[in-house]
Amino acid sequence: MYIIDRFEGDLAILEREDRSSFTIPREKLPKEAKEGDVITITWEIDKTATENRKEHVKELMDDFFDK
Repeated sequence: MYIIDRFEGDLAILEREDRSSFTIPREKLPKEAKEGDVITITWEIDKTATENRKEHVKELMDDFFDK
């Protein structure tokens, strides 16, 4: 659970239950979000982006060691 503590320009300051805070871009929140709202955050793994990154790193390493 996170609480929107305040907005500072294009940033939203979120507070955790332990009273620590972190900042995210305001655009990541629903448009109707306001100070004091409780929000949840869901994290997902982008499997396609992960595989693309792995392939890119492999290509870089192949190029480096082929020289």
